[in-house]
Amino acid sequence: MKAADVMTRPVLTVTPDGTIAEAARLMLERHVSGLPVLDGDGKIVGMLTEGDLLRRAETGTERHRPRWLELIIGPGRLARDYVDTHARRIAEVMTGDVITVTPQTELPDLVQLMENSHIKRVPVVDCGRLVGIVSRADLVHAMLGILTDSTSGASSGDDEIRNRILGEISVQPWGPRANVDVIVKDGVVEFHGTIFDERERAALVVLAENVPGVNAVKDHLVWVEPLSGMFIPAD
Repeated sequence: MKAADVMTRPVLTVTPDGTIAEAARLMLERHVSGLPVLDGDGKIVGMLTEGDLLRRAETGTERHRPRWLELIIGPGRLARDYVDTHARRIAEVMTGDVITVTPQTELPDLVQLMENSHIKRVPVVDCGRLVGIVSRADLVHAMLGILTDSTSGASSGDDEIRNRILGEISVQPWGPRANVDVIVKDGVVEFHGTIFDERERAALVVLAENVPGVNAVKDHLVWVEPLSGMFIPAD
């Protein structure tokens, strides 16, 4: 999947000369937590998010540093803090260095970018024009759609279910290929055998639950502690 497949469009936007009060009202009315800022040519020049409005003089949440720390920080940083907490125009508090993606950006790359940059939303830009925005909520919507489609599909036969489970185990780097057997009857999956890491138990159950046609999973696996040889059967 790509950014174009999950992005929200059209995008709510504001202008740099708009007021913070207008932007805050728009966020609340339309249930969004961030707004791209566009200039007169329609190009994105900033982002205004709820995070930019956390520390404000109106709510008494501006930073109050000890006097000795203010001397170290210096007047320039303190002046910048004053602007952030008292400004009335969007241009004065927005984040100017905006990270963007294209409609063709693959979702794994997009999510990696969001994680590395510690951001919750990414504008989608095509040929310099804003065409959409991808937020964490959009990714959740995409996941839900895939989960719904997978559970509403046609059921598989027992042999097909077993083969799919064994095939998935074989390609997983943690998969206990040689020590686990799978039995499937009427869509009920039973795991038998041994594992050498207790965490593999939950992973195998999740793996089976993701195969279409599986109605239930029964765990009969025995955990063997490699160093001591102690074994613990399933609950």
